[in-house]
Amino acid sequence: MLKERSQSFKLLFVSLDLFWAITSFGLAFIVRYLSEENPALFLSTIDIQSYIILGIVLGITQILGFLSIDLYHPRPGLIFSDEFLAITSGVFINLVFILAVLFFFRGESFSRLIITFYAIIAPITISIAHFILRGILRNLRKKGYNLRSVVILGTGKNALGFQESIKKHSIYGYVIAGFVIGKKNLLPKAVDPKMVIGKWKEFENILNETKPDLVIYAFSLEEGGNLKDAIDLCDYYGIDLKVIPSYEEFITARGRVEVMEGIPVISIRNIPIRLGYNRVIKRVFDVIFSSVFILLFSPFYIAMAILIKLTSRGPVFHKQERVGLDNKSFQMLKFRTMLVQEKKDSDTKWTTPNDPRVTKIGGILRKLSLDETPQFFNVLMGSMSVVGPRPERPYFVEQFQLKHRHYMRRHAVKAGITGWAQIQGLRGDTSIDDRIEADIYYIENWSLLFDIKIIILTPLKGVFNKNAY
Repeated sequence: MLKERSQSFKLLFVSLDLFWAITSFGLAFIVRYLSEENPALFLSTIDIQSYIILGIVLGITQILGFLSIDLYHPRPGLIFSDEFLAITSGVFINLVFILAVLFFFRGESFSRLIITFYAIIAPITISIAHFILRGILRNLRKKGYNLRSVVILGTGKNALGFQESIKKHSIYGYVIAGFVIGKKNLLPKAVDPKMVIGKWKEFENILNETKPDLVIYAFSLEEGGNLKDAIDLCDYYGIDLKVIPSYEEFITARGRVEVMEGIPVISIRNIPIRLGYNRVIKRVFDVIFSSVFILLFSPFYIAMAILIKLTSRGPVFHKQERVGLDNKSFQMLKFRTMLVQEKKDSDTKWTTPNDPRVTKIGGILRKLSLDETPQFFNVLMGSMSVVGPRPERPYFVEQFQLKHRHYMRRHAVKAGITGWAQIQGLRGDTSIDDRIEADIYYIENWSLLFDIKIIILTPLKGVFNKNAY
């Protein structure tokens, strides 16, 4: 249902972005033209037609860039700063592509300044255009334009959850006409009595009186109800009916329905990262990012290795068994920050405040999270990702598996150097349940843009580890 309307909105925003991408290129060209001491001479030395073609191509590829980061996916509670960051990321991806194309096709020498001006102007103009359009759409909804009334059958958890979802996505124009109580007359305290418009036995009369555009069947097993009767009545009156299964509480927000030879198969948990093209996108990003980081950080690697070697006996690096993707173990690489110890102690003991095993230089590396930077080699080799749940030692995984529900869901993706839990400050001696919740949220809501956001926030919120001992 939201998908039906979101497609219309997607087309609207795509058209808007195409217009403003091309317009932004035109503005960039004008700024470049006005910056010349002799504008007429500048125009005489270039092929205007080629720039027009470039502007159109850049506008089309800009839409592809936005689609690659899923910019047009419905996002409740979207704020301007988040959308501006998303649009900027899409513009950056597009520029990388365009510059690569221009590098290999040198038929026309285009002004790099125009491309630079476009990179500055486009995120601003497109973000403002999105902000204005969303405001216009919200005002139209408030005035009652193109609204669709919805009757919800049920007053349980699923019904209330659906109501909240409708409120968050108010821009799509759905309005709750009211709730219908089931056969057992259950009315939770969370339901506003004023929103109850009748009982199940009165359903046909309710349809005649309210004439809804849509009916949502959300009765739980405890409430009672009859799906066949609901379907028959809605078919008779020509009203669209959609069903929320009574086991919806077990299905995550990213659950999906697939059809195999006409048979619907419900995925209880959908993991976007494991979809074919998403896996390729994430792996390519990991390889490029880790390679660049290792190259730029190599002088610091050498300096830290020397400091570790000079201040304590033992190897520079410390390899430790951790559990990663699909519960498989791998050897995680770190700078050694402790005195050399027995393997059983290293694998089964937590670091404590003022831990005597931590060396002086090790304490500094831990505080700044520099001890974890060799893990970019793990990323390059494929055993880890730049972003993902932090990996744990097998000994503690076995304990957490018994004590904490859903802990093993964290291993549905590759372990990461940084992650959503770390950005939330959930490191060291913090709540395991909160970490699990943050990691599962990341897994179920992954996108390349989400990864980029976490990486950008890591130096601001995730580097200085207050819980590192």
